[in-house]
Amino acid sequence: MQEKRKYWKGLEELENTPEFINNSLNEFAEFLPVKEKNGAADKETAPRRDFLKLMGFGLAAATLASCEAPVRKAIPYLHKPEEVDPGIANWYASTFFGDGDYNAVLVKTREGRPIKVEGNPLSGVTRGGLSPRGQASVLSLYDEARLKGPVSKSGQTHKDITWEEVDREITTKLAGVRGKVVLVSTTIISPTTKQVIREFGAKYPGFEHVQYDPISASALIQANGGVVPGYDFSKAKAIVGINADFIGPWLSQVEFAKQYITNRKVTRDNPNMSKHYQFETALSLTGANADIRVPIKPSEEGVFVAALYNRIAQATGGQVLNTPAFSQTKELDAAVKDLLANRGAALVVSGSNDLAVQTLVREINRALGSEGSTINPAAPIYTKQGNDAQMLRIIEEMNAGTVGAVIFYNANPVYNHPLAEKVKSGLAKVALKISFADRIDETAALADYITPDHHTLESWNDFEPRKGFVSLSQPTIAPLFKTRQVQDSLLVWSGNNTNYYDYLRTFWQSNFSSGDFNAFWDKAVHDGVLNNVSTPGQTSGAGAPPMTLAAASVAVNNTAKAAKGIELAVYQKSTIGSGEMANNPWLQELHDPISKATWDNYVAIPQSLAKEMDIKQNDVLRVKAANGTTIELPALIQPGQAKGTVSIAVGYGRTHAGKVANGVGANAYPLATVTNNGIQYINGVSIEKTGAEKPIAQTQTHHTFMDRLVVQEASLEEYKKDPTNVTEYIKIATPDGPQSPSKVSLWYDYEYKNHHWGMVIDLNSCIGCGSCVLGCVSENNTPIVGKQEVLNRRDMFWLRIDRYYSSDTHKETSEMGLIDTYQAMEEPSENPQVIFQPMLCQHCNHAPCETVCPVLATTHSTEGLNQMTYNRCVGTRYCANNCPYKVRRFNWFSYTDNEKFSVSNPQMQTDLGRMVLNPDVTVRARGVIEKCSFCVQRIQLGKLEAKKDGRRPKDGEIVTACAQSCPTNAIIFGDMKDPNSQVSQILRREDGERAFHVLEELNTQPNVTYLTKIRNSSIA
Repeated sequence: MQEKRKYWKGLEELENTPEFINNSLNEFAEFLPVKEKNGAADKETAPRRDFLKLMGFGLAAATLASCEAPVRKAIPYLHKPEEVDPGIANWYASTFFGDGDYNAVLVKTREGRPIKVEGNPLSGVTRGGLSPRGQASVLSLYDEARLKGPVSKSGQTHKDITWEEVDREITTKLAGVRGKVVLVSTTIISPTTKQVIREFGAKYPGFEHVQYDPISASALIQANGGVVPGYDFSKAKAIVGINADFIGPWLSQVEFAKQYITNRKVTRDNPNMSKHYQFETALSLTGANADIRVPIKPSEEGVFVAALYNRIAQATGGQVLNTPAFSQTKELDAAVKDLLANRGAALVVSGSNDLAVQTLVREINRALGSEGSTINPAAPIYTKQGNDAQMLRIIEEMNAGTVGAVIFYNANPVYNHPLAEKVKSGLAKVALKISFADRIDETAALADYITPDHHTLESWNDFEPRKGFVSLSQPTIAPLFKTRQVQDSLLVWSGNNTNYYDYLRTFWQSNFSSGDFNAFWDKAVHDGVLNNVSTPGQTSGAGAPPMTLAAASVAVNNTAKAAKGIELAVYQKSTIGSGEMANNPWLQELHDPISKATWDNYVAIPQSLAKEMDIKQNDVLRVKAANGTTIELPALIQPGQAKGTVSIAVGYGRTHAGKVANGVGANAYPLATVTNNGIQYINGVSIEKTGAEKPIAQTQTHHTFMDRLVVQEASLEEYKKDPTNVTEYIKIATPDGPQSPSKVSLWYDYEYKNHHWGMVIDLNSCIGCGSCVLGCVSENNTPIVGKQEVLNRRDMFWLRIDRYYSSDTHKETSEMGLIDTYQAMEEPSENPQVIFQPMLCQHCNHAPCETVCPVLATTHSTEGLNQMTYNRCVGTRYCANNCPYKVRRFNWFSYTDNEKFSVSNPQMQTDLGRMVLNPDVTVRARGVIEKCSFCVQRIQLGKLEAKKDGRRPKDGEIVTACAQSCPTNAIIFGDMKDPNSQVSQILRREDGERAFHVLEELNTQPNVTYLTKIRNSSIA
């Protein structure tokens, strides 16, 4: 037997001195600082050679020191919960709703902790789709900024208090309140919660429940009888959108995206597409996907809608209005022609909060016969119910001192209402202020009591996003803190001793069940949804009388005359939304689909205005609105922005959200215009340069692709004429004539005997929303690096969505010289067409990365995967340099337990944050390359499950996180060795037509195939 010996490198190691232990825990020695400064001239930053020399010592010392640490013994379950098997995921049907964004979801838990959210395919509303915010909601569960229990205000600070004390004090003060009791909330779509509120309010004479939305649809609701119309884009063959980002965060993001894309998928057998016109100020996600997009100023919106109405009215025998003429008649006439040609299958939508505009849009849809087809009056949408006039009145009443108590539920008007200062002054005159906020936010900071609500994933509740479609949420984890569900608090304060779970069951038994209720309830909780059931419906509360056509005509004329100077549009991003989830770093780092900017908002300005005022990208601008509000933000030159306008996103400028969001960007809500009866998200502004600069972190900084064959597109006319002539295929010269690059190779081809995994991405279906990116982040423990590292081009997302603008200049059409032509290509169009392309590891069959790795850390599997062996990688980055797709990411830092990333990457810094990590995927160490693995852990799980049954995996059982997350099914994953798989069928169908590989001329032979984008953009 070999003699056991102990080896050491020096006496300090043998003696295990405190100094040695301390140094061994540092990744670098004292003289090699890790807190690097920016810039290539930084003399304090260690040279790369010294870094590599010291890496060896640091790792060895840390390993040796850890051998001396006490052993932590794993404690098995003494009584294992019946539903929990260690290492096996449990799934629960639930619902995410916040900020107007509804998602029916399935929640994946491991050992009792939620780690992933996916779409519920049983939902008749979202049908398995998922929005970026729905995807990121699981991380908000582990937010350390959440309150750990109830607090009461003492002076200028809040102190902890017990629930017993809270209930006693609040009940006593509510009983003695003078003045009306008001509950202020954002839109509530839970019918049972509304019943609880009504029961609570019945105890207090004059009680009022007020709903408002940070980005309001109040005018749309008022113009349509107190509800949002039940739009159905799947039945629309002609669509006109007017400042309505309907596949973005407007009303029902996932539902509308699913509907919209139904008529955008084309095949040889069905070569038909809907025709989509978009008239808007800022280039939105919806505008980027439109066939024909026309930039208009906010002041032109009413004029355009009136002109559209008049032309439709002339053709259908309606009343014609006396309104100004719209200048861009070519696109207007084309839109009118297509709408009239598709009467009964046409749809016009507007995101305006102007009652006159919405009144005209309602009449246009009626004239086109849309009601009953593309608009379903029997199934209105409930995701927006805010009433601007009611909220404005309550603010006045608070300032008048007639409100005795105010309770805030999912409401933060001190931050997200344009009259935030009046809300503050009004709250000072209210005797009792209660907030249900989960943190001390801007409004809760002024409250006397904060009784924090559970997170959605800790709660029971129900939701009705559209009449007749109901879903449940159920707890997927025990409450992490001493919080209490809002409904339970209201029940206690109204003297009802029933807990909310029992109350919910009783409500459902009375309203939805017949027969055996227990069996019905169990199935409802299991499925998570009820589709096409009879419900009493919901309204937005007190409504105002509709506007007449004559009054709408007068209002349109007045708006057009009032416009002067630079016009501002305030809008909402599909990532951050209204700012409710701003403390979520996944959403902060997710690039905006259009600007590709992260971690900030900015002033989007058109190129014409930038040239006129000599504004450069990143110049800080002072924006002063007509109402006197001033904010400062950097400039971002945005192609597609309407001339003479600027736009700014809300959702930023938080001061009491948490360390991730606080101080990021500026608050744009005060820039909105408040009228007598509502809020307009437009204003007249003046802008000036401050002389300062503030860099905007963008994940994609190029605007053209210099005519390289990276993305491909063609017109619908070309496709109908000859589907085989819409995609360009590279040929190379050989002695036998032009050949495909794959026919000429120095490589031996792999033979795949069992599985060959591949992916098809339909560029017609990809809308660029980014849900797939966050699905990948959540599944694969991808670190978030923060603004500075994004500026350093060190973002870590395994999957990115490249956004390409078109240029007015092309090599084939240019009469300039070659150099001048390429310089001209760098200038995008004033109103460019946009195309989105998800880009991930292509898993090449002839992978350039594999041949250059000196340690065989990246290799090819027998199933076609390009694999990474992390503990073999030494970080030479040869593979990244050799990858033509630039999809490999290098770990510049250890993102776990690193002060540098304590703000941007909290999910890897604390025990609470680490609960969201997927245990099936390694958290990578510093100094290695990481990239897309085609979710190999999901592939292995699917194969093992099939092996248990003695069969091959069925098509659809194994799906990557990105494919599963996509709300439009643009990404299809499967086994190309299975001739019946969807991937194989698409490849056979599209071979020689729309299927192409990126940079095919390099002969990398990717396993990711793209389908050429088809545009229906002709104007007759």
